[in-house]
Amino acid sequence: MRWTMSRAIKQDGTNFINSFVRFMHLIDAHCHLTYEPFANIEAVVKRSAEAGVKGWITIGTDLADSIKAVALAERFENMFATVSIHPHHAKSADSAVIAQLKELARNKKVVAIGETGFDFHYTFSTRQEQRESFLRLLELAAETGLPVVIHSREAFDETIKVLDEFGKGLKGVVFHCFSGSAEEAKIVLDRGWFLSLTGVVTFKNADKTREVAKYVPLDKLMIETDSPYLSPEPMRRQKVNEPALMVHTAKLIAALRKMELEDFAEAVTATTKRFFALPLDF
Repeated sequence: MRWTMSRAIKQDGTNFINSFVRFMHLIDAHCHLTYEPFANIEAVVKRSAEAGVKGWITIGTDLADSIKAVALAERFENMFATVSIHPHHAKSADSAVIAQLKELARNKKVVAIGETGFDFHYTFSTRQEQRESFLRLLELAAETGLPVVIHSREAFDETIKVLDEFGKGLKGVVFHCFSGSAEEAKIVLDRGWFLSLTGVVTFKNADKTREVAKYVPLDKLMIETDSPYLSPEPMRRQKVNEPALMVHTAKLIAALRKMELEDFAEAVTATTKRFFALPLDF
């Protein structure tokens, strides 16, 4: 699999990627580098850096995964972690687990709480369990002074309602893998929050997401892979996405906005650094 992934990148885009790598310093704002497809993490990071994606936020999805994410981030200078309980695992978010996440959040490599929120597409945890977990994690974010990474799938109205009810004690809020309408994007932006787009923006049927990509101010926009999921076109047949492929997402959005790629990369990187307070010198 590692040979196939590397070969696919070389076959489709090496010349393009290498022609810009000296100018680009992108950050993958949301990836799952603790997941099994990335067993050879050194190779994944190397390919990513060679493609101009030189920083990574790896996301914790339950207590065990959050522990792994922090340990992994400690191995790489430009890698950072979040800690959280994904809505799928909301039933596990008891007070003891939240206390352990709070302790993990003290690590200097932890830059956010999340992903947390609602997922009404699946029912791995009930809606009430998801709500309780969400509120506990918002409280943790407010207490630690860290921003929040939001997962909202088929639950936009309920997610906004909880965030509005919670109050304004959060340092920052980003809706990751945003796939809503321009009207929904405006609701998020009007509250001063951020949006992060994935390779979905490159999909043939993603006109709605492309409209959002053109609309969001650059100082509120980040990009991500959500790897190992959602490989962008023209690499969609590659079942395992990885940070190196984010250049295709960046290329498309830059074109939509009629910007030079390196200028777009500089802008979204600045936004990502500011939102997560990343101590990076690029």
